[in-house]
Amino acid sequence: MSLKEKLIPERLPRHIAIIMDGNGRWAKEKGKDRLFGHYNGVESVRNIVEGCAELGIEYLTLYAFSTENWDRPKDEVTGLMELLVKTIRNEVATLNKNNIRLHVIGNISLLPQDAHEELAEACEETKNNTGLNLVMALSYSSRWEILNTVKNIANEVKNGSLKPGEITEEVFQQHLCTAGFPDPELMIRTSGEYRISNFLLYQLAYSELYFTETLWPDFRKENLYTALLDYQMRERRFGKISEQL
Repeated sequence: MSLKEKLIPERLPRHIAIIMDGNGRWAKEKGKDRLFGHYNGVESVRNIVEGCAELGIEYLTLYAFSTENWDRPKDEVTGLMELLVKTIRNEVATLNKNNIRLHVIGNISLLPQDAHEELAEACEETKNNTGLNLVMALSYSSRWEILNTVKNIANEVKNGSLKPGEITEEVFQQHLCTAGFPDPELMIRTSGEYRISNFLLYQLAYSELYFTETLWPDFRKENLYTALLDYQMRERRFGKISEQL
């Protein structure tokens, strides 16, 4: 029996979040520059998006570029932005063919104009698709998101459209970048790092965390199935005891 056949369909998560880490180290191991790793990481994205779509996963959020990544060497950042534009332009037809809808979260006002326009166009062209929701976290920082949410709620209180007593957990969630999305049940991080790195801090409150030594350019469907099998062996209690489930 294959790993995929061992999965229990009714116990699959609705939402998987992935920190795609290890492109630079993968390239260094091969004597190449970091951009070589990023280019090869795109193939892993294609493979995992396809794998999630085949399994019927509803949401897949990929941490593609953090706010902190702007501090990387200029050549790498420029190369990443060029890769982003090229990839989006090339993948829209495939997204539509596979009924995948693209969403973007993050402080995208910081992105170059051409990247901003390509993303907006791709989101518009895929908005009617009803299969997998592919969420790209770009120029994203969870602390930025939470601070931005607080500012927006404060402005609503100031102008009288919201009362302090009306600020509930649900209201707070409606002001996050991920408003309308379910929280991830599973977060995967590649490359052997054991950190969340400012990614979906609020949304990951009850997520199962899975860490693998595999570098992102080597991560494929079989690795995804392994993570999902590990997830399905866990007991999700949400503060309760086993007997209450």
